[in-house]
Amino acid sequence: MKILLIEDEPKTLQSLRQGLEENGFEVDIAYDGMIGKHLAKKNQYQIIISDIIMPGINGLQMSKELRQEGITTPILMLTALGSIEEKLMGFDAGADDYLVKPFDFLELLARIKVLAKRSTQMPLPATGNTLNYSDLEMNLDAHSVTRGGDKIDLTAREFALLEYLLRNHGKVISKADIAQKVWDSRFDMGTNVIEVFMTMLRKKVDKNYDTKLIHTQYGVGYVLKVEE
Repeated sequence: MKILLIEDEPKTLQSLRQGLEENGFEVDIAYDGMIGKHLAKKNQYQIIISDIIMPGINGLQMSKELRQEGITTPILMLTALGSIEEKLMGFDAGADDYLVKPFDFLELLARIKVLAKRSTQMPLPATGNTLNYSDLEMNLDAHSVTRGGDKIDLTAREFALLEYLLRNHGKVISKADIAQKVWDSRFDMGTNVIEVFMTMLRKKVDKNYDTKLIHTQYGVGYVLKVEE
């Protein structure tokens, strides 16, 4: 597996590089966001691991620009900033996972394995080119979403999450179901990543509309439905 590692602190970068290579990964390195972006566009990587605060362009801007240019490689953000707001910013920029410093190297390896498996998993089987519910429409071929004719821009993980909700509209889906079907079956249920993604998805799907479609059934899970 080939990994792009972007980190501006030399000791941290070399330590992570050595650990990854000792575990059988091929590692390219970059010391700032501009070089990282250039390498991500030039080469094929299975995973991009990036710090957020870096010279040139920061990790969030780099991730956002890569997604805008069609690069779908899973991105794991490394940062000392662990608040919900910071995580929302990272996921909104297109990151797939978020690891707060300091972290155990074994946890990094576990996250890499999950992202690698995620990136090679087949998508949920389609039953036609579009999924519709209320005024929400998802085009599976074009990988696009509209509501009331207005385009909604989603990251790859948000798209997969909304697809699962659409396929099960009216049914309350537990966090365990989402973790298994949209994430990896070994997903760490102790994290709040699912809640963070649901918050982001609601902002994009429901915020500007009177009728809310994504609802929380407290203590149970989530459901896509029109409230009576």
